[in-house]
Amino acid sequence: MNEPDRKELVDYRLNKAFQTYNEVPLLIENELWNTAINRLYYAAFYAVSALLIKHNFTAKSHNGVRQMFGLQFIKTEILNKEHGRFFSFLFDKRQTGDYDDFNDFVKEDVEVLLIPTFELIQAIAVLINK
Repeated sequence: MNEPDRKELVDYRLNKAFQTYNEVPLLIENELWNTAINRLYYAAFYAVSALLIKHNFTAKSHNGVRQMFGLQFIKTEILNKEHGRFFSFLFDKRQTGDYDDFNDFVKEDVEVLLIPTFELIQAIAVLINK
């Protein structure tokens, strides 16, 4: 991928991260807790994937994105270890909400994820825009 195309894709994914995050209040208002957690995860996922693309790292799966993020940005302490732990935690929550039977999140489960998700996306945006 050439540099202008990479930049365009990075910008697109980062914007998609913020747009997806901004969907969550509507889901909360409608008490769609599992869907809200799904969207929070995807907001973070789009930001992380934008960061990986910017630095020319590729991954073919969600697990691959998580591992590459950990190796290239968390273990190297470019980003805080809490960001890495939180992204993995959010991944696990999304998996639970999407695939486990008889698991329904509640309002409190979603509310505690709002600020850390935004902080992760914001930290990645700062890093991308350096």
